[in-house]
Amino acid sequence: MTSFLFHSKICGGFTLLLSATASAAIGQDTPRDGSVLPLPPAPFTGVITETFEGSTQDYPQPVAPPEGAPNVLVILIDDLGFGQPGTFGGPVPTPALDALAAEGLRYTRFHTTAICSPTRAALLTGRNHHQSGFGTITELSTGYPGYNSIWPRSTATIAEILKDHGYSTAAFGKWHNTPDWETSPMGPFDRWPTGLGFEYWYGFQGGETSQWDPQLFRNTTPVEPEFGPEDGYNLNVDLADDAIAWLDRQRSIAPEKPFFLYFAPGAVHAPLHVGEDWIAKFAGQFDQGWDAVREETLARQKSMGLVPANTDLTARPAEIAAWDSLDTDAKKLFARHQEVFAGFLAQTDHELGRVIAKVHALPGGDNTLIILIAGDNGPSAEGSITGTLNNIMTQNGIPDTVEAQLPEIDEIGGPLHENHYPVGWAWAGSAPFQWMKRVPSHFGGTRNGMIVSWPAQITDDGGIRTQFHHVVDIAPTILEAVGIPEPSVVNGTEQTPMAGVSMDYSFGDADAPSTRHTQYFETGGHRALYHDGWVAASFHGAPWVLSGSVGFDDSVWELYNIEEDFSEAHDLSAENPEKLAELEALFDEEAKKFDVYPLDDRFAERGTNPERPSVTRGRTLFEYAPGTVRVPEGSAAPAYQRSHTITAEIEVPEGGASGVLIANGGSSAGYTLYLEDGVPVYEFNYFGQALYRVAGETPLEPGAHTVAMVYRQLPFEPGKDVTGGTATLLVDGAEVAAEAVEQVVPTRYSATETLDIGMDLGSTVSPAYRAAAPFAFSGTIGKVSIELR
Repeated sequence: MTSFLFHSKICGGFTLLLSATASAAIGQDTPRDGSVLPLPPAPFTGVITETFEGSTQDYPQPVAPPEGAPNVLVILIDDLGFGQPGTFGGPVPTPALDALAAEGLRYTRFHTTAICSPTRAALLTGRNHHQSGFGTITELSTGYPGYNSIWPRSTATIAEILKDHGYSTAAFGKWHNTPDWETSPMGPFDRWPTGLGFEYWYGFQGGETSQWDPQLFRNTTPVEPEFGPEDGYNLNVDLADDAIAWLDRQRSIAPEKPFFLYFAPGAVHAPLHVGEDWIAKFAGQFDQGWDAVREETLARQKSMGLVPANTDLTARPAEIAAWDSLDTDAKKLFARHQEVFAGFLAQTDHELGRVIAKVHALPGGDNTLIILIAGDNGPSAEGSITGTLNNIMTQNGIPDTVEAQLPEIDEIGGPLHENHYPVGWAWAGSAPFQWMKRVPSHFGGTRNGMIVSWPAQITDDGGIRTQFHHVVDIAPTILEAVGIPEPSVVNGTEQTPMAGVSMDYSFGDADAPSTRHTQYFETGGHRALYHDGWVAASFHGAPWVLSGSVGFDDSVWELYNIEEDFSEAHDLSAENPEKLAELEALFDEEAKKFDVYPLDDRFAERGTNPERPSVTRGRTLFEYAPGTVRVPEGSAAPAYQRSHTITAEIEVPEGGASGVLIANGGSSAGYTLYLEDGVPVYEFNYFGQALYRVAGETPLEPGAHTVAMVYRQLPFEPGKDVTGGTATLLVDGAEVAAEAVEQVVPTRYSATETLDIGMDLGSTVSPAYRAAAPFAFSGTIGKVSIELR
């Protein structure tokens, strides 16, 4: 009582005493064992008297990681198949991966989810992908707990956990785990990397971006490359440079802190972009075709001891043509596509090698746990049967042709195209397995090579590990390596227990029995269930068919004993129906447990889900202020296949004006309204195959003007998905030009290009001003509006 009265007479004294008492209470009531994060403050143990002369300070100290805690580098390559990198027997030499494997371990029975966002969510949380709402990619989300793409606070990331234990954390490259309606520069940002435990991020939102004209963010701020591809810019190089610079800063400023670096380049996802110098290294190396390359790959895998000697090569799907059945033009084009891919992979390996070398060169570099996953899924079939110059076009359901691509064959891989290889090469790249990306029923979609290096702890240099593991096992592995527990509460939210198990037991024992006994697989209606050496699998349609539903009434299940049949070449369902029934029932149990239901095999139809949260739904008038840029397509006025009017209120200075008033999309597709030497021009880019141009004849005089484009959509014709309309250009209310726009984009102009006011960022919609990009308007814009009809 005396103490209370005494301190109540001193300014702030009572508050200080209360704070000290509360701190002690918190320290006593909340455990500091890592089960609750952030760690509570330690009790105040200093002394407080009337003045400083008799008092003793006790500063709360920064959280310190466990003594000897390793640095952690996780590398996730995009869209790389088991049979593509040379390190796992593929036809493309990958010397950086080879060197990492030579000082560490290669895992040959490691698995992903078969598609992008789900694998990344599982990797970073240690939970199955449906548990974090990522049963599919963000753009296809649906309103069910397993599929809504809304990362729950109950599944904290490994980055958040490590940060709260004193680690520096950073992410670089692709981030495909923010809801599609939250990716604009206005946020919200709690489901961006910086809201999920990463103190620094440099990369891009969405599934893919150009290696030549990427649209990037530094943390939550949009940034543009400092120079263009004509001056040597390349995203792979840029990401490696920035990661190396971050490591230098981290070591210079906080050398006492270990780091967690997550490096996820956009490579080797389409568009397959790389310099001609890299492509030229592989000239003529794939003329033998995909059938032969697949056979050669399996032979190398056997000779390297990566697969059992009795492994059989699975059969080519009937939907993919035999190489020998192709004509000369197709062989020429398809071989070029694969040469471009090989160059892209080789360059990616080189840039990864730079990052790895930097980590090794740091003080204490040997105490760095490096986990490199060679693919977030199998090789991609999104290039369709023929390959394509425009990957976005094929994802809109519009096929490319050999005839359309041949004239551009020498430009494939450069900045003019969004190219992707034919599915035959995806199939070859999944050797020896069946199928590829988006097919989790079979290992061609889910089995990816993995390398683990930790020189301070792993002594079996060059060893091979065959334990069955899954991407959910990465986070628990890191926790055990660091020596910290899985938390039960993070930021006040009770946590969903991790589904993964640690792989650390396998580091020192090649023969240790696998600790993962059961794992389900599902995306897009494809299903599989692994249990103690057996796999039940239900294939659900060719992954390059991006519309429609197969339905689930007549699902067929196959059965494989993968202890004896490494590649799933021999279906035993007819011979052992009891085992198949057992695994089917177990899949149902796992599906109910982990929010897998309801199954949904649609693709394109889910992209336009009317129930998904939207910042545009219900609006018919959009008004954009000058300087509004980097508006993602999902947050921009949806003018696809509908009548609309674009109106720009501008001021032309003395001497005239040029530049973009509004642009949406990029070189893959989109529209732009601009002045060319004062003359108003509207262009609609139909997937680079047609450029519809409507232009006036007279430059605008100095002064205020209203420039408008009125698009009238023609009635839809049955069986024709891209019916167009007419575009009329008006200046100050008077018509100056009108032209037919015969074909328009159905659903999406690009993967990451944006709507921009007053300039055209990223790749340009029109080639007319590419050399002057971003072709900023030299006059003054009052506002630009879009009215939907």
